[in-house]
Amino acid sequence: MRAADDIVDGIHDAPPELTQARLNAFRAATDSALAGRPEPEPLWIGLTHAAERFRLPPEHFHGMLDGQLDDLAKGIHETFDELRNYCYRVASTVGLICIEIWGYSDDAARDLAVDRGIAFQLTNIVRDYKQDFDAGRIYLPQEDFQQHGIDPHTLRHWSKPAACLSMMKQQIQRAESFYWRSAGLLELITPHCRPTLWAMTRIYHGLLKKMNRNPARVILTKRLRLSALRKGAIAVRAKWLARSAHNPAMHQSAAMSGNSTA
Repeated sequence: MRAADDIVDGIHDAPPELTQARLNAFRAATDSALAGRPEPEPLWIGLTHAAERFRLPPEHFHGMLDGQLDDLAKGIHETFDELRNYCYRVASTVGLICIEIWGYSDDAARDLAVDRGIAFQLTNIVRDYKQDFDAGRIYLPQEDFQQHGIDPHTLRHWSKPAACLSMMKQQIQRAESFYWRSAGLLELITPHCRPTLWAMTRIYHGLLKKMNRNPARVILTKRLRLSALRKGAIAVRAKWLARSAHNPAMHQSAAMSGNSTA
């Protein structure tokens, strides 16, 4: 999935038809790997092994590739429903594959994984608005711009501060709602795999909280990141949670700590 994303994002100056051809070839190689006939490269051999071991649904891989085609087309999302569909393709599909590998105790995890993927992708979209705009991509819904009486150019240059702030707050709050909608996901994941999801959520949700404190920074300063110290602390905590999953004496307190999406 990372390699597919890089075909679109990593080759900025390639003609669209060349990128389209590379995505088509990547889809064909994916189908071959999922059918047990991988090309003789580590990526495809590994995918075949994982797909067989964890019974990974092919439709999630195709959904992800369809999302890459959306990026290639650089289409405008008129409504949030359209944006949500895009987020499902490029992010929820990743979550659905992940939970098949991690394992889960209830089928409700699938719907929660969809919402968590949308939360992550909305966080990315808000955080990267400036960079995406400069690259000719606008992901935020046109209906939201109209609601706040601004256009994408106005938001990029923060020309109407009050309206721009209101627009950004709306996007941040929408992303926040998907974190809370998916709050029960962690407890459904196989215990020894929970630290991975916990760490991912801490990083993405931490970015969203940082944006919420000063939305203008997203537009007016360099790309927002968590500090190295903060990410290091998350990594240390995740390692402790992983160890506790195999230690009954530590498990209860770790579960209490790990269930938070904050």
